[in-house]
Amino acid sequence: MAVTQQEIENRLWDAADELRVAMPEAQYSSVVFPLMFWKYLSDTWEYRRQEFQAENQGLDYSAEEAHEIEYRDYQSFDIPFIHPGTVQERRASWASILATITRPGLGQRVRASLQAIETANPDKFSRIFGAMTWTAEEVLSGEVLAAVMQAMDRVPKMHEGNMSYDVLGGAYEYLLKRFSDGSGTRAGQFFTPREVVELIVEVLDPENRESVYDPTCGSGGMLIASANLLKARNKRGYTLKLHGQEAVPDTAGVARMNLFMHNLTDFKVEVGDTLKDPRFKKSDGSVAQFDVIVANPPYSLKWKPWSKDPRALGGVAPQWSADWAFVQHMIASMGPKKGRAGVVLPHGVLFRGGQEAAIRQRVLDDDLLEAVIGLPANLFYNTSIPTAILVFRAPGTKERQGDVLFIDASKRFTKAKNRNILTVADIADVVAAYKSKFDADGNPVDPGGEGALPARFVPTTEIVANEYDLNIGRYIKQAAAEQEDLGTLIDAYNIARAERQKAEERMLAVLAAAGIEGFDE
Repeated sequence: MAVTQQEIENRLWDAADELRVAMPEAQYSSVVFPLMFWKYLSDTWEYRRQEFQAENQGLDYSAEEAHEIEYRDYQSFDIPFIHPGTVQERRASWASILATITRPGLGQRVRASLQAIETANPDKFSRIFGAMTWTAEEVLSGEVLAAVMQAMDRVPKMHEGNMSYDVLGGAYEYLLKRFSDGSGTRAGQFFTPREVVELIVEVLDPENRESVYDPTCGSGGMLIASANLLKARNKRGYTLKLHGQEAVPDTAGVARMNLFMHNLTDFKVEVGDTLKDPRFKKSDGSVAQFDVIVANPPYSLKWKPWSKDPRALGGVAPQWSADWAFVQHMIASMGPKKGRAGVVLPHGVLFRGGQEAAIRQRVLDDDLLEAVIGLPANLFYNTSIPTAILVFRAPGTKERQGDVLFIDASKRFTKAKNRNILTVADIADVVAAYKSKFDADGNPVDPGGEGALPARFVPTTEIVANEYDLNIGRYIKQAAAEQEDLGTLIDAYNIARAERQKAEERMLAVLAAAGIEGFDE
């Protein structure tokens, strides 16, 4: 009988819950995901071996011939032997190690098995299991590790003959969300709320056989969502060429496992600092270019600014915030014919002055920015501030040249336990606003009904008149009778702050012209 989604999720959480006596919930993922993936690989390998044996029963093959046929036609990876040819020989499989669970040194045997799988499959599983520090007895006792493995062993066989990849991938996503809900700010390092991911992907609208790139890919959710969107439209998500880079090795391993469990195999996930060392490059050393670029980078990250880098369009982002550096990298990564990018960033990128203002001016002068979509506050696990999605298009590919679309979705959310969420209807309304027709004055031709969001196409000339300030409140006015909430207050504060900064700059220029230096308010 087929395994239900609820059944596998409940049993996996039972296994994770065994860790409660040993570590905080924020650390569960470092143990559970490697064990879950190991069991999946072992169950799949054994299932395909049984297929091979059943379909080739009675045929007179030598051992060498049988091995060649099995790995050519049935197996896509190897579960090797540990210590082959010795009395300690044991296959690096889940079942093999589970049989020794009462013996001392369980963590060492688990580590040896996972390392053997990585070594035997370098093209697929190199470093996929992460640092594996949890296999040390002083970090996780053998008794607790045994309890986790025994609980996880009650999960039904995790292979394609017993459960669909939709169920398997859904279970992995369930654990990602469950761990994130329980781990507070740490979750923001690897998990973007799925409704935000789905919104960005819907806006960018990937097509069959396109390339998709996430320069800060975390657990790989945006790459998977791109494939899932095509699948939901009866298209071929598996034809997408998926690329991701992640600075944290263990998180990159989580992303690789996640992609495999969704049956997505045409991917590359590299480890490294995207700003310092972009791993996807052309033969001439410039950054590789893609059709779709998606990202939720770490906000206001302190970084070492570039000294000389061709990505530095319009200038170099300040040391105290790499927000615009990530944007510059994404713009450089857009393919020239149909490249488009969507990124989630804090509202400060819309109005901050100095070096960021110079970059913003160049981006607008080059007509690269297509849309600014204001999101509600408290959507994310690691920050309560309101954010915005910025959408960019390769030069000359924007449908409406010289304009920027502003959409205000800041008040469209439902309160949940730990954060606000966007509903399916909220996402649909944002996408509808993005795809709406607008008149010559930039107003929607059909404003729509109750679900319609405030939206306006703003000519770049108007933005230039506002000194390249992109604050949404400048271009979409709130109704006078509308109750002030956090988002409205923050918009008002941002506008006032920007005006104050400009007034100070003018005052200091006047003082400097009068020969008055060293003025300190």
